[in-house]
Amino acid sequence: MLAAMAGVADLGLVIGRFPSGPTRSIIDVPGVGVGHATVWRDEPDPPDGRGIARTGVSVIVPSADPYRHPLPAGGAVLNGAGECTGFLGAQEWGLIESPIFLTSTMQLGRVYDAACELMIAENEEVGSDVVIPVVAECDDSHLNDARRMQVTKAEVTSAYAAARASVGSSVAPAQGAVGAGTGMVCLGFKGGIGTASRVVPGGYTVGVLLLTNFGDRVRLTVGGVGMGRLLPGPVADPTPPDAGSCIGIVLTDAPVDAQGCARLARRVGLGLARTGSVATHGSGEIFLAASTAMAASRGTRSSLKTLVGNEHDVLFEAVVDATEEAVIASMLAAPTVTGRNGHTVPGLDLEEVRALLATNAR
Repeated sequence: MLAAMAGVADLGLVIGRFPSGPTRSIIDVPGVGVGHATVWRDEPDPPDGRGIARTGVSVIVPSADPYRHPLPAGGAVLNGAGECTGFLGAQEWGLIESPIFLTSTMQLGRVYDAACELMIAENEEVGSDVVIPVVAECDDSHLNDARRMQVTKAEVTSAYAAARASVGSSVAPAQGAVGAGTGMVCLGFKGGIGTASRVVPGGYTVGVLLLTNFGDRVRLTVGGVGMGRLLPGPVADPTPPDAGSCIGIVLTDAPVDAQGCARLARRVGLGLARTGSVATHGSGEIFLAASTAMAASRGTRSSLKTLVGNEHDVLFEAVVDATEEAVIASMLAAPTVTGRNGHTVPGLDLEEVRALLATNAR
C-alpha cells in the first residue's frame, strides 16, 4: 500500500487571501467526513486471478443523516462526458438526500447498488420513499483493468464507515492515490483525491474535494508558473489520454440556498482552469455543491436567512482558491504508480516544484 506523501503546505505556496481551515480539507466543514477503500491487486488475468486493480471508492458524508434532513444543493457541468447519479434530482428539487460516493466509471453500478443497500439499512423508509444516491465517476482504465468488476459492497461499506468515523477529526483525510483516486491521472502526473478548505470573513467554512483525472502535462500550472514546460524527469509511459474528467464536491456551512449552491458549484471550473484544464471534448467535469447549514427535516425548509447577491462573493472566491489547491494536493500526495499492462505514471516531485516556484515566481 502507498505511504502518505507531501502536501501543498510543504511548497510554501499561498493561494488566495483567505486562510485554510485546521486540516486544509473538506472535513473542516462541521459534520463532514471522508473515507476511502482502496483496491490494489496484482493478480493474473482470469480465470487464474482478478487482474491488475488500481481503483476504489471514496465517500463523503455531508451530515449525520442526509435522508431525514436533506441538504440544499445545486450542480454545474463544464463538460458532460461523465456520470453522476442523483445530479438531475439535485437540479430539479434543489436537494441531495444521500452521502456522496466516488468511484471509477465501470464500477458505478456496483457502488450505486451498495449505496442503496446502506441507506435502506439505516432508514427503513428508503425504498418506499425512493431515493437516488449521489454516485459520481472518473475513468481509471489507464492504470486499472476496468474490464473486471474490482469493487464489491465490502469496499463501499468500508469507505462509508471510515467517512462516518472521520467526522470531527483533526487529521485530514488521505489524498492522492487512495480510494476512488487510486488509478487516476492528472495533467500528466499521478492524480486522484485532493481536498482543501477556506475560512471566509464571517467565519463560514468552504470545503472542496476533487477526484482529478484530466489534462495534458504541458499545461500543468502551479502558482501561476507553467510547470509542465519546465519540469524535468520521467513522463507517463505510455502517455495517457488527456480527455480525463474531474468530479468536484463543494460543501459549506454558510446559509446558501439551492440556487446559490449551483453558483458555487460552477466556480469549481475556474479553479481547474488555473491549473491547466481546458475541459476537452471527452472529459466529464461535473460539480455539486451543498449547504450543511440549511439541512432541514424532509418536506420542510430551513428557517435560516440565506445569503443573497454579492454576499456570495467571498464564497465564490473561496471555492476557486480551494479548487486550485485541491488539484495540486491531489498530485503532490500521490507517488509514482505502475498499473495495467505496465503503464507507469510519475508522481509530482515536491522538491522540483518548490525549486521552480522559487526561481520563476512572478
